[in-house]
Amino acid sequence: MTTARHTAPGNTVQTYGWVARTFHWTVAVLIVTAVILGREAHHAPFATDAELARKAWLFSFHKTVGVTVFFVALARIAWALSQPRPRPLHGGWEATLASVVHWLLYGSLVIVPLLGWTEHAATTGFAPIWWPFGQGLPFVPQDPELAKTLATLHTTFVKVLIGSVVLHVLGAIKHAVIDRDATLGRMVRGTDPGPLPAARPHILPALAAVGVWAATLVVGLTLVPAEPPAGPQVAATTTAASNWTVGDGTLSITVTQLGAPVTGSFADWSAAIDFDPEPRADGTLGAVEVAVSTGSLTLGSVTAQATGAEFLDAGGFPTAGYDAVIRAEGDGYVADGTLALRGAEVPLVLPFTLEIEGDRAAMTGAATLDRRDFGMGTAYPDETNVGFGVTIDVDLTALRAD
Repeated sequence: MTTARHTAPGNTVQTYGWVARTFHWTVAVLIVTAVILGREAHHAPFATDAELARKAWLFSFHKTVGVTVFFVALARIAWALSQPRPRPLHGGWEATLASVVHWLLYGSLVIVPLLGWTEHAATTGFAPIWWPFGQGLPFVPQDPELAKTLATLHTTFVKVLIGSVVLHVLGAIKHAVIDRDATLGRMVRGTDPGPLPAARPHILPALAAVGVWAATLVVGLTLVPAEPPAGPQVAATTTAASNWTVGDGTLSITVTQLGAPVTGSFADWSAAIDFDPEPRADGTLGAVEVAVSTGSLTLGSVTAQATGAEFLDAGGFPTAGYDAVIRAEGDGYVADGTLALRGAEVPLVLPFTLEIEGDRAAMTGAATLDRRDFGMGTAYPDETNVGFGVTIDVDLTALRAD
């Protein structure tokens, strides 16, 4: 075996140039780093302010490395397409298997980080990517169901990537220890193994890789959870008199986590509205009673945290209630009452606008409260990671009851 070394930037049919070798080892380090960070971030606790900060840091580091892998992989593929492909040292089934693994590796290096990136873009809240180009992606809406599907596919395709890396490493060890050939040497030092037989192009490895990816996609889609994570739920019902029936609407909240706003909504809530445009004897325009199932909240990637014991505690306090009188104020209206949440009762004034056309009314309102008034987030004593303020937004339409 010759010990000549190839020091040029480009490949030859015998060995790899220093550009391809640099790409190879850079991607190897990035993959190992991303996998370790992802595992550590996934299992890291977040019960305290310091733990949440560490978990977010790990996830941000993981995502940033993943995006880096994506662009480095694209550059590596572009370089490989522009260069001669070094011929394999061995033929037969071994060369075919090695080619399948290479196809799986190249494809996974693009598919896995792209799925993680699109999952991040579809998710509201939590750890940002460390770069100045924004967190969203064109044509990727922020949607909990889409994010859930992408997250499952990401973790499923990671297994294909890891399996491909393991097979690749085992193959390299086999060549170095058993065959004692120049396979590993030409990727480490650019060793030139000398003249090699001509390689015969074969489409079978590419088709095999596509088959593995297709099977992985099917398996991943079957593993998507049927329902988003949520806390214990109790149906939200009201018993007060009502002369308006809510047709549709949203009850949402916005919190600040790691300096960024995160918005979510409650899927289960009801409102009993007793309202007349003309003032009554006591000067009010009526009253409203709202019941909310706290466990029905979906709040991006921090849903489990928000409905857990540290915040809404949906297990201990499955419902929240708001009772208020309605008054005209200026050019609009206010609901002036008390919010019962997590065992505490706190006054809450909610200004709102109201447009009535015939028997249909459209209402929009917003108010801000402080989580500390309800004993929430005591493990987060400042606003470094979790803000104090919580904005409540209500947007609904109602029909006048018969």
